[in-house]
Amino acid sequence: MAFAPERASKQGIRAVAAQAGVSIASVSRALNNPESVSASLRARIAQAVEQVGYIPHAPARALSSRRSRTLGAIVPTIDNTMFARGIAALQKYLSSVGYMLFLTTSGYDLEVELQQARNLISRGVDGLVLRGDCHHDGLRKMLAEYAIPFINVGVYRPDRPYPCVGTDNEGAAHRAASHVIELGHTRIGIVSALQRNNDRASARVAGFHRALAENSLPIHPEWHVEVPYTLDDAREAARYLLSLRERPTAVVCGNDVIAYGVLLEAERSGFAVPRDLSVVGFDDLDWSRHLRPSLTTIQVPTAATWQRAGEYLVRHLSGEQTIMHHEVDYSLIVRESTAPPLRSPKQHR
Repeated sequence: MAFAPERASKQGIRAVAAQAGVSIASVSRALNNPESVSASLRARIAQAVEQVGYIPHAPARALSSRRSRTLGAIVPTIDNTMFARGIAALQKYLSSVGYMLFLTTSGYDLEVELQQARNLISRGVDGLVLRGDCHHDGLRKMLAEYAIPFINVGVYRPDRPYPCVGTDNEGAAHRAASHVIELGHTRIGIVSALQRNNDRASARVAGFHRALAENSLPIHPEWHVEVPYTLDDAREAARYLLSLRERPTAVVCGNDVIAYGVLLEAERSGFAVPRDLSVVGFDDLDWSRHLRPSLTTIQVPTAATWQRAGEYLVRHLSGEQTIMHHEVDYSLIVRESTAPPLRSPKQHR
C-alpha cells in the first residue's frame, strides 16, 4: 500500500488535538512555533504527542517522493564486538550505494528502542535496521502506521510477518551442544547472555536445552548461569560452576566473549582445557582461533548478514522485488577447547 505522508500527518495531528482537548491549529502552533503558546499548553500537547505516538511533521517531509538516502540502525550496545563488526559492514555497503547511516543504541530496553526509532524517523530516515525480533508493540504499530521499511537482523524467523536476515540461533546452539554430547559429555553447563529482551540469547538457550533433552541428559538449573556481555561476569560464572561439588565437564556459551571468560577462569582455577573442561563459544570472533587453546565455536558470517540487511532495504526502497526472510548459514568450527571427558573428572580443590 502506498504511503501518503500528508494524510498520515493530518490524521496524527487530529489525534493529538483530540487527546489534548485543543484545536488542530493549537497543535500546529505548538509543534512548529513553540514560543507562540504557553508553557502549560506546550506540556499538555507534548504529553498528547507521547500518548498518541505521533511523530511531528518530519516524516511527512522526509518520506515523501524525495528520499533522504539515509537509514537508521538501532543496536543494543556498541560494546559487543559482533555489533561493531556488523555496523562497519553495513556502513561500508551503504556508502558504496550513496546512502548514509545513523546509529543509536537501546541498552536492551524496548522503551528506549521505541524512543530512538521515533528520533530517527523524525529526522527523516528512509528505513530502519533493528536487532532481533523482540520489539515494543508501539514500535511495530508506528512502523506500520508510517509505512517505514525495516528489517530484523540476527534472526531467522520465517514464521513471522516481518523481514529478517540471520541465523537459526536455536539450531546453531543445538549443534554446539550436540558436539560435546557426541564427544561423550553427559554433564554439560550453560553460560548464556541475559535473556531479557534478547530473543537471540533465548533461542540459543532453547537450542542447548533441546540437545540435552533429546539425549536424555539432565538440565540442572544450577548448571545454567546468565551473565552480561563482560569477561568479568563470565569469569565469575565459571568460578561458580567449577566450584560445584558435581561440576560440569563441558560448558556451552552464548557467545565467544563469555567463552573467553570461562577459559580464563578455568586456567586460573587450575583446570586444563580441554582435559578437565571442554568449552564451546558462539560467533567465531577473531581472537577465537588465536587463543591457546583455540576456541571451538559456531561461526556466523556477521559482515555478510548486516550487508544483506542493507541490500534488502535499498532494493525495497527502489521498488525492486525482495525476499522477506533470508537465512544465513552457520558452521561448527572445532578447535582445541573441546575433547572427550576424563573418566574421573577433576574436582575443585
